[in-house]
Amino acid sequence: MEIGVLGLGRMGRIVADRLREGGHEVVGYDVDPDTVAAAAEDGITPAESIPDLAQQLSAPKRIWLVVPSGDPVDAALDELDPHLDEEDIVIDGGNSYFEHSIRRAESIDAAYLDCGTSGGPASAEAGFSMMVGGPEWAYEGLVPAFDAVATGPAGHDRMGPVGSGHYVKMVHNGVEYALMQAYGEGFELLANGRYDLDLEAVARTWNNGAVIRSWLLELCEEAFREEGNDLGDVADHVAGGSTGTWTVQEALEQEVPVPLIYQALAERFDSRASGDGEGRFARRLANRLRYGFGRHEVARQD
Repeated sequence: MEIGVLGLGRMGRIVADRLREGGHEVVGYDVDPDTVAAAAEDGITPAESIPDLAQQLSAPKRIWLVVPSGDPVDAALDELDPHLDEEDIVIDGGNSYFEHSIRRAESIDAAYLDCGTSGGPASAEAGFSMMVGGPEWAYEGLVPAFDAVATGPAGHDRMGPVGSGHYVKMVHNGVEYALMQAYGEGFELLANGRYDLDLEAVARTWNNGAVIRSWLLELCEEAFREEGNDLGDVADHVAGGSTGTWTVQEALEQEVPVPLIYQALAERFDSRASGDGEGRFARRLANRLRYGFGRHEVARQD
């Protein structure tokens, strides 16, 4: 299958590489010419512009967007739309707001698949979990591509109509916030409790057969191993927040109580308003966990 990948940053490059490894032909474009050149050296067919990428693809065209959410998605679609028709397919693989995905699907001629993607750069080798919304025929036609980029056939599914993929990913991120907060609070109590504990050993032991074992707990173990039992100079500053905010807003609109997700989001906001000092251990751990799965920069104490 021939697929265009628009955006060759950390996540886009992983998508392109996994597609190629799955036997698909990839045409790639990025706003950074050096990034395009590096991709070309590894076998990705380079495009000089968005129109050039579209023109290099055979009909029906399949184009995977991996660009930041918001205006960059709209700008890319504005350039793509004149080169697309109703038989073509566009995949939005970013963290877009689901209502924006619905609007975008109505604004272009091509079929639109909103693809919530979980796993982050740390999942480059294993593959991603992918939650897809949009027309069933478009999804079914791209199953071989999703098989290649996800962990395999079980790593992706069609959630429903346009918007549902990013909706499910939004709630996923809200759950992620609450889980990170719960692990952080538990380890904060252990760090300040009655015993002098090796927290890396605690995390490793919990992750071998305990009810609360998970990849996030593996990343807790990694954090203590690499930063030390006290997390070293990791700051009490937790970035992110858009998807968690969207989750809480949707919960308010649907009148569904989400107190744990709300509190985890509030802790993130409060971490950015904190004064000098060591801060909360729980939030420092959340800061380090974001690096673990997303390779986000770790904020450090001065």
